[in-house]
Amino acid sequence: MKKPLYKLAVPILALPRAAKRFVALSVDLGLCVLTVWLAFYLRMGEFVALSGTALWAVGASVGIALPIFVVSGLYRAIFRYSGWPALLAVARAVGIYGLLYASIFTAIGVAGVPRTVGLIQPMLLLLFVGASRALARVWLGDQYLSILKRAARPKVLIYGAGTTGRQLAAAMANSHEMQVAGFLDDDDRLYGHVLNGQPIYNPADLDNLATTLNISDVLLAMPSLSRKRRNEILSQIRVARVAVRTLPSVTDLAQGKVSISDLRELDIDDLLGREPVTPNHILLVKNIVGKVVLVTGAGGSIGSELCRQILAVAPNKLLLIEQSEFALYAIHQELEEKLATLDGAMPPILVPLLASVQDNDRMREIMSTWHPDTVYHAAAYKHVPLVEHNPAEGIKNNLLGTMRTAQAAAENSVSDFVLISTDKAVRPTNIMGASKRLAEMVLQAIAATNPGTKFSMVRFGNVLGSSGSVVPKFRQQIRDGGPITLTHPEITRYFMTIPEASQLVIQAGAMAEGGDVFVLDMGQSVKIMDLARRMIELSGLTIKDEHNPDGDIEIEITGLRPGEKLYEVLLIGDNPKPTSHSRIMKAHEEFISWSELEDKLKALEMALNVNDVGVIRLMMERLVTGYTPSDEIVDWVYLEQEAEALAMNAATS
Repeated sequence: MKKPLYKLAVPILALPRAAKRFVALSVDLGLCVLTVWLAFYLRMGEFVALSGTALWAVGASVGIALPIFVVSGLYRAIFRYSGWPALLAVARAVGIYGLLYASIFTAIGVAGVPRTVGLIQPMLLLLFVGASRALARVWLGDQYLSILKRAARPKVLIYGAGTTGRQLAAAMANSHEMQVAGFLDDDDRLYGHVLNGQPIYNPADLDNLATTLNISDVLLAMPSLSRKRRNEILSQIRVARVAVRTLPSVTDLAQGKVSISDLRELDIDDLLGREPVTPNHILLVKNIVGKVVLVTGAGGSIGSELCRQILAVAPNKLLLIEQSEFALYAIHQELEEKLATLDGAMPPILVPLLASVQDNDRMREIMSTWHPDTVYHAAAYKHVPLVEHNPAEGIKNNLLGTMRTAQAAAENSVSDFVLISTDKAVRPTNIMGASKRLAEMVLQAIAATNPGTKFSMVRFGNVLGSSGSVVPKFRQQIRDGGPITLTHPEITRYFMTIPEASQLVIQAGAMAEGGDVFVLDMGQSVKIMDLARRMIELSGLTIKDEHNPDGDIEIEITGLRPGEKLYEVLLIGDNPKPTSHSRIMKAHEEFISWSELEDKLKALEMALNVNDVGVIRLMMERLVTGYTPSDEIVDWVYLEQEAEALAMNAATS
């Protein structure tokens, strides 16, 4: 019943205002006739023909009621919004009408018309007219709000008129979130045709279509596109200033039906990521399958993804080392849920362990208890400005933590030890990079004296979406309405997705012979200013600057932070060697022998324990070739102590 009523309401609501008033007036005219007829029936107990004197009663009713209703403004009211005030207006108008009608037919009297009709008919008219207004509100009002709501939905175009695009359009047919206004497709043979009631447009016309059709989003429904073609399409869409949403890959969709829930915001991975390279399965499983694997920093960005990748390759046990209780809890819960979906009679055993890699006794205790076959050392402080303000703690964690974990691994005959390093270790200008380079040197030195364990390190740049990455920061700033804060207009960085980096780390570690420094192919470096602009434009917004003062999001330059470089490099020398993997290279880096390095590390540790920042920096410069601090000392404790000393000297002088 509801559907036919809805269908009937749509054409009525589509009528012009004058036509709607005529309909309302016609309804009231009919109610005047009906109520006179019913009044005669109630008075006489039988239906009478509306002719002769009875027709006078009908004519008087119409002639008196309609002018009063017009003057009272009943036809200026919008019935679908009418409430108590409108019903009171009806009551007043019918009250005036009733006085006049009763005066004629009850007080004065008309031959052939019972006097009681003059009283009964106005009461019936009040009931019927009031009911008609209430019905209009319930019926038309709800339908009108529904129509308005549907009309107000953002209009979108689906890019891709293939199977996935058609499934997405069908899934969106009854969506309350958005409405499909058509398709875009690269096939010029389809332009001008209609697919499932929706026109197919040329993508080159998107800029005009966005304006004329009021398009808010473009939905990419081409999950099997190459990365190169996807980036070309995104560059084309940017000009139209519409937001972009996308579907995951065909693999992620699992060949099932496409639903609206599959749509997601365009991830910046889609802009910066490269064509995925199928991992070498032999390298992936070599150091993991059926073995005891230990991951330090298991709750971090890289550490947690390493755990996910490792779990999928079926180790015997996976030891999760993390000093943050919450981070350890989160990754352990996630992996437990994944275990429940894995097939196999003997699922891997997960062991969550709260520990600091700086705690020598704790690391030896863990290693001697489980005797891991493979260790992935991802624990590190990596936020450049924070480590620059807290240099001693950064060096203790990144250097001493690596050294103690590596020594514990060597003592317990760990077969493979892989250090997650960074491009900031190359010719570092900050404590974080210098501490990671020194950690590499320690590993190289230990490897030379402990042939039983194959030590290696894997060096790469920024990963997309990691803690501290600019990508989630920029995304949140865009959601907040800006501005996007950028330290320097010329700053560039290498980027890689976390899953790709983690897979390459595992594969590189499997190629290690001992003391190897592997460097991941990061592709082309990205100018962060360009990245910020792309993120703004692909959110359907405009950049606010001197050329466009009315834009949406401003990019604010804040200045380089302590220890920050304009660009990063991955190699100290220029002699990388290829490996069996197209995206993994091997570097030859000089290092200091353990016999020479050991005493220097002990001296450095003494300086770290007393937080002698000046001596610490001097020793780091002597130990790490190429380390040239870019700023003055900014250690918070040192600066506070220096300020207190100056204040005391000023007070005594």
